[in-house]
Amino acid sequence: MENVQWKVEGMDCASCALTIHKYLEKQGMKNVKVNSVSGDVSFLVNGNAVTEKLVRGLDDLGYHVANQQQVASKKQPFLSTQIQRFLFCLPFTLVLMLHMIPGIHIHWLMNPWLQLALCLPVYIVGMSFFGKSAWKSLRNGLPNMNVLIALGATAAFVYSLYGTLIGQAENYLFYETAATIITLVFLGNFLEDASIRSTQRELNKLVSSQKVMANMIAFDDKYQEHVFPVENTQLKVGDLILIKTGEQVPIDSKILWGDVHVNEAIVTGESNPVRKQAKDKLIGGSIISDGTVKAQVTAVGDDTILAGIINMVKQAQGEKPPVQKLADKISGIFVPLVVGIAVVALIGNWIYFQHFTTALMRSIAILVIACPCAMGLATPAAIAVGLGRAAKNGILFRNSTSLEMFRNITQVVFDKTGTLTTGRFVITGFRLHQEGADEAEFKRIVFSLEKYSNHPIAKAIAEAWSKRTLQKSSHGPSEKTNDEIKWKTIEEIKGLGMKATDSDGNKYWAGSFNVAKEFTTDDSHNVYIIKNDQLIGWIDVKDEIRAEAKAVINYLHSKNIRTILLSGDRRAKCEELAKQLNIDEVIAEQTPEQKLQKIAELNAATPTAMVGDGINDAPALAKATIGISMSEASQIAVQSAQVVLMSQGLKKLPMALGLGKHTYLTIKQNLFWAFAYNIVAIPVAAFGFLTPTFGALVMGLSDVVLAINSVRLFVKKVV
Repeated sequence: MENVQWKVEGMDCASCALTIHKYLEKQGMKNVKVNSVSGDVSFLVNGNAVTEKLVRGLDDLGYHVANQQQVASKKQPFLSTQIQRFLFCLPFTLVLMLHMIPGIHIHWLMNPWLQLALCLPVYIVGMSFFGKSAWKSLRNGLPNMNVLIALGATAAFVYSLYGTLIGQAENYLFYETAATIITLVFLGNFLEDASIRSTQRELNKLVSSQKVMANMIAFDDKYQEHVFPVENTQLKVGDLILIKTGEQVPIDSKILWGDVHVNEAIVTGESNPVRKQAKDKLIGGSIISDGTVKAQVTAVGDDTILAGIINMVKQAQGEKPPVQKLADKISGIFVPLVVGIAVVALIGNWIYFQHFTTALMRSIAILVIACPCAMGLATPAAIAVGLGRAAKNGILFRNSTSLEMFRNITQVVFDKTGTLTTGRFVITGFRLHQEGADEAEFKRIVFSLEKYSNHPIAKAIAEAWSKRTLQKSSHGPSEKTNDEIKWKTIEEIKGLGMKATDSDGNKYWAGSFNVAKEFTTDDSHNVYIIKNDQLIGWIDVKDEIRAEAKAVINYLHSKNIRTILLSGDRRAKCEELAKQLNIDEVIAEQTPEQKLQKIAELNAATPTAMVGDGINDAPALAKATIGISMSEASQIAVQSAQVVLMSQGLKKLPMALGLGKHTYLTIKQNLFWAFAYNIVAIPVAAFGFLTPTFGALVMGLSDVVLAINSVRLFVKKVV
């Protein structure tokens, strides 16, 4: 199965997105995601021939598939945008409406043929858009909102034309109604588009920062260094670049020379400069606030961190959270239902008043005032803003469902190492268990084992006891001191440690107390080294508590969220940490399998979030109601989590929780307005309290109200 990602033009409202979604599912596509806000469409497909058929099918529905370059570079023809159509129609409509203004009597404006001439350009432009879209949607059995607009405007126009042709125009003159409906709906669509575009502003900032100029370093035939400007899209992995103070890092790279301070706010949400030096990585889009470096490109295109963030946000925006399903079901039957109500109102009012004109105007008002867009827009608009603000602050949601799920979270489970603590360890002591043992040989064994592990403790020990360190600590020249052990087999066993066998058949362990409890009762150390079933020594390390951990735990308690420490570490150390941070419950000495089982039990009792960063946390992160990982976590932990905190540490966790809850609250407010609006507006129109002209204006503004309410999320206090 191939994942197809398209940019689809012509989506005017959320009901269009629903039409596209239904069409693709009807054609057998899987995992369909349609973002009405950005026009992004993605789905799983089997074979190119099928996609060509889908492109033609979407074209028949009135939409156009284009790639990003086409969207950016294609020159739009005249009357191709909502504002152009509105401005074209406005003068004709204003003249037509002059005779509607009290106190103004312009005799020549009452000429039906003149009114026809003024209305006809507006009607043609309106039908070229609304009518064409409506016809295609009806032909494909997926009626959209434009059916209602086209029916309302056409009914008024044809009724007026009939009166003109039979010479009784004074009883049938509603050209201004047809023109006003079309013009005001164009205005409403423009306002809606402008409002919706504002919900994308944070994502657009990320996108705009992707394409910048870079200073590329090249060498001539005399090995003289030259620097010349190129667009970052032309760079390849391995290219050398020069980045100076005040410049944007053009692309992901690794520092070869130099020492700088970098503002990574675009990715992490943290504006405080971070010091970087040789071998450190630079994230494309960040800003060099001080210093100059030479760096080597490490990733390009969709492989960069920024591109990954943008793609993740776009995919999440295309997801449908559970709360949207009801609105989708109603939107799917809404157009036929409204047409039915309009017909019943027409017949009922005609019978009651014995006056077809009155009945027709009320029926037209129903068609125009009813707006399925509002129901379809309620969720995508709020999701777009919530995800955009999250991305700006260094919080990535893999799907919109995670945003909604946060509202139910009643307990948060934390891993210990690298999550509540910094994960930066220093060796505080070690001891050789056997008398006369060689210290350098002990370090050589430990380094040879731990260099293959991804565990933070192992990495710290391996870094401290690298080859260079071993040589310095050696009491004399020794081949064993200089070279690490060549293993015949070596593997990392989750929850236990490193297990290896050398070429002579000697068996080694470097692990937790669980691998050493047969040989000692002292469980106070971090790493135990065993050779051929004999304890040869142990190592103590120290890890500092994250500065923000206490404040985060206190915040969770203030929201009545229970906190749990779930760790593979010794109970005594876990309880000591829990006491310092005021954590409610401690579950210690757990293997990855036991962690997974505990999370399953906790989930069964109440919705649970899990925060972790290691390989051994990955299964539990995937199992939790919401898995939360830090960006510096192991790759498998990041991939297993539904939420990734890009800024180092836990400080963004309260904002992630707050954004989730307030985004869901905004969705509920939007849906309430959308449903209440239609429930009230349709009867009001049916009983004659609303003219078609006013209905067209209110219909357009209803979507703007939802967009404005959604945009409030940008500035709303969520923590």
